[in-house]
Amino acid sequence: MFINQEFQLFGSWFNIHFVENEGMAMGISWGGELGKYSLTLFRIVAIIVLMVYIHSLIKKKASMALLATMALILAGAMGNVLDSLFYGLVFSDSYGHVANFVPWGTGYRSFMQGHVVDMISIQLFRIPSWFPLYGGQKFFPFIFNVADAAISVGIVLLIIFQKNFFVEELPSSEEVLQNSKIFCIFIFGMIFPNLSKR
Repeated sequence: MFINQEFQLFGSWFNIHFVENEGMAMGISWGGELGKYSLTLFRIVAIIVLMVYIHSLIKKKASMALLATMALILAGAMGNVLDSLFYGLVFSDSYGHVANFVPWGTGYRSFMQGHVVDMISIQLFRIPSWFPLYGGQKFFPFIFNVADAAISVGIVLLIIFQKNFFVEELPSSEEVLQNSKIFCIFIFGMIFPNLSKR
């Protein structure tokens, strides 16, 4: 497929629509190449932190449901990062023609500058034309991929089942007071750094 090519999969409500997202959610991008490097590095750090957290959950013998939920988020994040890292290195661009595999490093983008491929478009209905500001527009105009869906489902499951996933003993009132004092000193030191050095 080439950029913006679309075909219907199930009626008119589920389409495959090929786009490439060079930024974050909803196509937001900033800072040109440097911004893209920063975004990709941030994603890599977030993946490493998530992997360390999942490892700690395994050691604590966390529930399989929590581990599966975190695995969904991790797998989705890794899928998008792999596109950002390598997609531009091994494919030609897709503007007006179908992309082709090319020799390593001769693609349309350099390392860490690749676009994330999005392809799923779901249009259950349009907003009624009488609705203020958004009348006549698609209800969900965004195009996403399987990795985005995995992240979204994982986050929704975490929100819905957070009380089941994160059951911990409540700290004593003394621990709360001590932690509050430490937190206040830290914030005071951040806001007034010169005063904290005296």
